[in-house]
Amino acid sequence: MEQDCEATQTLAQTHTHTHDNILTIHTHGFSTIYDKAAQSLLNKLIRSNLVNTTNQVEVLQRDPNSPLYSVKSFEELRLKPQLLQGVYAMGFNRPSKIQENALPMMLAEPPQNLIAQSQSGTGKTAAFVLAMLSHVDPNNKFPQALCVSPTYELALQTGKVIEQMGKHYSEVKLVYAIRGNKLQRGTQLQEQVVIGTPGTMLDWCLKFKFIDPKKIKVFVLDEADVMIATQGHQDQSIRIQRMLPKQCQMLLFSATFEETVWNFAQRIVPDPNIIKLKREEETLDTIKQYYVLCNSKEEKFMALCNIYGAITIAQAMIFCHTRKTAGWLAGELSREGHQVALLSGEMQVEQRAAVIDRFRDGKEKVLVTTNVCARGIDVEQVSVVINFDLPVDRDGNPDNETYLHRIGRTGRFGKRGLAINMVDSRFSMNVLNKIQDHFNKKIEKLDTDDLDEIEKIAG
Repeated sequence: MEQDCEATQTLAQTHTHTHDNILTIHTHGFSTIYDKAAQSLLNKLIRSNLVNTTNQVEVLQRDPNSPLYSVKSFEELRLKPQLLQGVYAMGFNRPSKIQENALPMMLAEPPQNLIAQSQSGTGKTAAFVLAMLSHVDPNNKFPQALCVSPTYELALQTGKVIEQMGKHYSEVKLVYAIRGNKLQRGTQLQEQVVIGTPGTMLDWCLKFKFIDPKKIKVFVLDEADVMIATQGHQDQSIRIQRMLPKQCQMLLFSATFEETVWNFAQRIVPDPNIIKLKREEETLDTIKQYYVLCNSKEEKFMALCNIYGAITIAQAMIFCHTRKTAGWLAGELSREGHQVALLSGEMQVEQRAAVIDRFRDGKEKVLVTTNVCARGIDVEQVSVVINFDLPVDRDGNPDNETYLHRIGRTGRFGKRGLAINMVDSRFSMNVLNKIQDHFNKKIEKLDTDDLDEIEKIAG
């Protein structure tokens, strides 16, 4: 797979360096907005392998009378040998749950339309890339497959997957319809696959006529929930879709399906098959929860040191309410000789991914973070989660969902987890009591001055 793209990603100048056992990152010229697109990009960057999901897949067929096929191996799909080579080279040995059901529909003849719910790490990008590469004819030197992504960075991530999967299929070429890739007027595109953002893709179809929409066989709209959160993207996507031929295959993916996303999906995809992931219930059943009474952040820090002195912790995540507290705590822990990684709100997405990767590889044993940075991080070795500050919403009410997400990380993969909550005021005790009532699970008191008691909790 070759790439005919002048557009190269430019990142602001960044330095990474290790200082006093603490991985810090300085950015120049960035103010990052934590929106859905940034979160989605972060998930893609930190997922080097598939998430082992136990979610149940629910399939709703357009024609309930047609047989439902699912595959357990890639060989059953009768892929072109070059593509099968690409699949194995990417490390996919057998189809993921979403691929088992989606690929037979995507590769069927005549092609079928699909709306699919799937989170990051389920193999959905590889699935639709396989469909695009399977349906294009390399002998025809014009665009036949379009993929629309909400941002430039997400488009480049999809492009990487196309390049990897098409490595042995060099006859098929790829071009990016993204800002900065300026083509001469009158250019006739030779590439069969075009990936881009809605605005540029629409211009290439309508204004510059680089793409003849009537020749498109496959149209993919990725990250629909992110797409509709961005002003204008929804209308642009619908305008592109309206130019495509009736027989064009339409594939739409979204991590969530609130009503607005669902309405949008139905406008884009006529007569769809639908694949939904049933939400896995997060549970606190395998997690032991404790609280520690303190009077100040310094006392919280002492309690933390006592816990570390008494039990062996593989890896821990510590949540703070503000950037300032997180920075202070990371510094204090570092002075005590701990290898600490700090995730902080002003970091750029790629930098946060680098910090998370280091933590996942075990280079740092403690990750100190504010809430905003920690969504979507799965690290199997996390055995302890510490709420240095309890999660509250903007109005100061207990944020039960965030509490569940935070401590739910320790009880994953069937392991027993440990959650320790720091309480430093009547207000935070009140928050803790409400969280306890909400989940109907007792949170035991822990005396961190008693080393024997701490040792027992690790048993």
